[in-house]
Amino acid sequence: MDVPLWLWFAVLGAVLVMLLIDLVAHRHAHVIGVREAAAWTVVWVLCGVGFGGYVWWEYGSEFGQQYYAGYLIEKSLAVDNVFVWAIIFSYFAVPREFQHRVLFLGVLGALIFRGAFIAAGSVLISSFAWILYLFAAFLLYTGWRMIRQRNEHLDPEQSRALRLFRRWVPMTDAYHGQKFLIRKNGVLLATPLLAVLVLVEVTDIVFAVDSIPAIFAVTDEAFLVFTANAFAILGLRAMYFLLADLIHRFAYLKLGLALVLIWVGIKMLLKIDLYYIPTTISLAVVTFILGVSVIASLIATRGQARREAPAPENPPFRTATEEEVAATTSVWRRPSTAASKR
Repeated sequence: MDVPLWLWFAVLGAVLVMLLIDLVAHRHAHVIGVREAAAWTVVWVLCGVGFGGYVWWEYGSEFGQQYYAGYLIEKSLAVDNVFVWAIIFSYFAVPREFQHRVLFLGVLGALIFRGAFIAAGSVLISSFAWILYLFAAFLLYTGWRMIRQRNEHLDPEQSRALRLFRRWVPMTDAYHGQKFLIRKNGVLLATPLLAVLVLVEVTDIVFAVDSIPAIFAVTDEAFLVFTANAFAILGLRAMYFLLADLIHRFAYLKLGLALVLIWVGIKMLLKIDLYYIPTTISLAVVTFILGVSVIASLIATRGQARREAPAPENPPFRTATEEEVAATTSVWRRPSTAASKR
């Protein structure tokens, strides 16, 4: 697949423009409803599917199917990421109107980290063919572990990243609007929103470690790996607000995702020395597994209404009072010497 340099820059420019559009559209803090989230989800899905159509038209059906297989895998694995976000936001009682800002920066960080992982993965595969055995073994192990732990959920309070953040970064225990940093009595403090952002970024990195090897099982083309990841990730924020209150309805999705990882792990092992499974078959198998898991989940939980993820009775963080907000000063205003001595 011969991808000219200008196309790489065009894709990166399009991604940045879409991020800017999303940021401008949500520049004011507000609660994003289901209808708005559904509309944005459709927009992002159309962008991802439309780009796959361009790849199919420009480079042929084989590369087009590889893109769609990678996009479907990344999009489905992203749903599990969305559910983890819902648990984090609920546990830390993050006000809904502030969640989009955290997710925007989280997705931006995910794009950067995944770009780095994809570049590293491409170099490793081209330099050390045997690394595919490790990727395949990792996918099989991850799928098996996901099946064993399918009924377990993240406990944000036990996060090592959160404990390290609290230990080394001075912070307040109250949310101050959408601010990540505040200055109080001349001291620069992190708000809980920054701690939540750090936790979201860490979970993004963990999920990238699972998803990047999975997409390399269906395509070796770095351009397709990156674009499938990028277009799948761009719609995560809208997908979160659409699905966050429906975690309980996807009872068998984690089992389906585990089977997908096992399938692509087997596919990767076979294609190293034995047999290359056609992309059409891979795409059909992944679609079948995910379709069955989603349909079975919705049938098993039919009649259940939307509800938020369970939250602790006493959340670790709270919302600052008007008096506390008024007591803060600009982050960029350095305290005077006299004030600091007082």
